[in-house]
Amino acid sequence: MDQMGIHYNIWIVLLSFALAAAAAYSALNLISQVSHSAGRIRRLWLLSGASVLGSGIWAMHFVGIMASRLPFKVSYHPAMAVLSLLIIMISCYTAFHIAAAPRQRSWRFLAGGTILGGGISLMHYAGMSSMEMNAQVHYKFADQAVSVLIALVASYIGVFMFRRFKDYAGFSRWKLYSAMFIALAVTGMHYSSLRTSGLHYYSWQSTAPMLMETDVVLLTGISLVTLFVLAISGGAVFLDRDVLERMAYHDPLTELPNRHGLERYFKDDFFGGISGAVFFVDLDRFKSINDTLGHDIGDLLLREVSARLTCCVGGIGKVFRLGGDEFLIALPDCSIGAAEEVAQHILQELKKSYSIEGNELYVTASVGISMTPAHGTDRSALMKAADTALYTSKDSGKNKFSVFDLEMNRHQVRRMSLEKDLRKALARSEFMVVYQPKWDSLLNVTVGLEALLRWRHPEHGIISPAEFIPIAEETGLIVPITYWMLHEVCGQNMLWHKAKVASVAVSINMSARMFEGGSLYEVVEEALMRSGLAAHFLELEITESIAMNNMEETVAQLSKLRNLGVRVSLDDFGTGFSSLGNLDEIPVNTLKIDQVFIRKSKMHSKKAIISNIIAIASNLNMEVVAEGVETTEQIELLQSLGCRVMQGFYYGRPMPVNELGQWFIENTA
Repeated sequence: MDQMGIHYNIWIVLLSFALAAAAAYSALNLISQVSHSAGRIRRLWLLSGASVLGSGIWAMHFVGIMASRLPFKVSYHPAMAVLSLLIIMISCYTAFHIAAAPRQRSWRFLAGGTILGGGISLMHYAGMSSMEMNAQVHYKFADQAVSVLIALVASYIGVFMFRRFKDYAGFSRWKLYSAMFIALAVTGMHYSSLRTSGLHYYSWQSTAPMLMETDVVLLTGISLVTLFVLAISGGAVFLDRDVLERMAYHDPLTELPNRHGLERYFKDDFFGGISGAVFFVDLDRFKSINDTLGHDIGDLLLREVSARLTCCVGGIGKVFRLGGDEFLIALPDCSIGAAEEVAQHILQELKKSYSIEGNELYVTASVGISMTPAHGTDRSALMKAADTALYTSKDSGKNKFSVFDLEMNRHQVRRMSLEKDLRKALARSEFMVVYQPKWDSLLNVTVGLEALLRWRHPEHGIISPAEFIPIAEETGLIVPITYWMLHEVCGQNMLWHKAKVASVAVSINMSARMFEGGSLYEVVEEALMRSGLAAHFLELEITESIAMNNMEETVAQLSKLRNLGVRVSLDDFGTGFSSLGNLDEIPVNTLKIDQVFIRKSKMHSKKAIISNIIAIASNLNMEVVAEGVETTEQIELLQSLGCRVMQGFYYGRPMPVNELGQWFIENTA
């Protein structure tokens, strides 16, 4: 019996080690992408890395066999050779899958190293069994245990180093060290196993079908495997840098960088200058274009907008699309004066007409600006500040830009706090209703009441309706609040009727949200039935914008309520955009003259408007109520023009129920 591999070609030995190390480093490069991906892409990176490393280890094994000079001819069984390749690939995939998990645990590295080392050893013995020769290999258990231990220990060290570089896709010395230890595990196990194995020669020639001839065919196979390794590595790098990277970091519609590209840009390129600017750009009324012309036209418009923004910025900054009609612009070296000039230029360019598939479109934008380092020194703080400034631009009329300041931040923080508390206010019974009288100035009697909502905040006291009603409208909370108010007002009015304190209609302001669901009639009917109140003692106040929005549906709902007996009044008449030609089509009992005209009633133009509103109401058989009456001069003017019912501080402020009862007693005469 002779020992195997006593004589080695040292150059082929070094080649086998280099092949294993190169394959390991290429595989680790691919595995570094795993932490940045998920789902199928993650499995693709794992499979690519396992294929590269497994193929490299397999090729190294057979190169290592050729490095030993054997005194007889050797052939290889193809099925066993392929089986050994599958064994090492599966082992590499399993080891990488365990060791590259998001949560780093010591047991994962130990398990991954054990599986990789075990796979190397199992592949080695499967590869050895594929050899067909006039000899039989004999193994000594103790010697082979040492070679397997070399594979396990070196593999564990290589896998343990994952924690140093597993999230880093570039060059890393730790990645190189890991590749060297994995190569050592392969070559160390292989050559130590061959060195301590024995051969028993046969004296007769054996023939075996389906065998590969030795060196030429094997070298060809190894070369093909090596090319396969290089092809996968090169293809994966190209896919990562030119395809997947573009998919991951760019918006497919506009081809602008997306949120992921934004994060990378701020991390690598934005900070470093003395001052920089961040712009939040949001299109005004873009939803209406999508709703009327379709999303295809909307997408084409977004492309045009992105092109104009890119031209506005030029080479001094970067434009990103965050989603929908939201864009972000980063100018890394920019003063506040230059930022304001750029913002003004953006507004001017975006509001120019767009010609898209035969449609002439117009759109404006609102812009919010934050500056570094004044408003933040990291991406999150700057984006939050710019977003807050954007809301200010929206609230102040749109088609404007605003630069962030601390007052905006306080306003935004308070708004968020109120929105959070508003969601709990109804359940905590924090709302209350106050009532303001409507007075007939000729008969000197109360002819109606207007119910007004108030919020008693446990910390901030009474919150102004002008502050919390817009929040309730935006969030949709106004709907359940109005439901509650309808039941509360109807019930209270019925109590006044039973006590014979008052017998007048009470009006409640309606939100446009109440007309969206189409269930307003059922809600009002339920409130009347539960309270037992007659329908004509309830009046619903709507604004001109509600009347003109989806007019056909609104008129249909109001007509059903009028048929029920409920009264309807048109609030703030003259301040909206309603058409006089449609006024007679809206089922309205009363026109309310807005207090803006009453306060400036000394002006000839305002006096003329008041006179015309009264004349219109008279000709349409509608009643008129003047709001905001505070002086005797205003009363005399309104009476001279033919208006007798008035509402304002002169006759009574909004009062809670307990004060209103006393007011009724004092003003009964």
